[in-house]
Amino acid sequence: MNYIDGLVAAVPTANREAFRKHAQESALAFKEHGALKVVECWGDDVPEGKLTSFPMAVKCQPDETVVFSWITWPSREARDDAWKKVMADPRMQPATNPMPFDGKRMIYGGFQILVET
Repeated sequence: MNYIDGLVAAVPTANREAFRKHAQESALAFKEHGALKVVECWGDDVPEGKLTSFPMAVKCQPDETVVFSWITWPSREARDDAWKKVMADPRMQPATNPMPFDGKRMIYGGFQILVET
């Protein structure tokens, strides 16, 4: 059964193109190390909640946009093995491919698929 990594971050809206380039380069590394699919989404209709919301979760500021991303892996084991390789990949180093957003406010996690149609 496939396995999913999900990520949400706040990116300065002015950094949209820098984020796209960063995501594109990162996706190449993920795919080369075993990811089946990498999807990066730029927030278009992400309402602020009263109790919880994507913007609240990442402390999104007025000049930032929420991004939602996921990576599909063949299995949890493949994902765990690949992350070690991805983090060691030169393309993922801050000097080579700096994150155009505050990574400390990014939330992420691994998920088992319950329903997929």
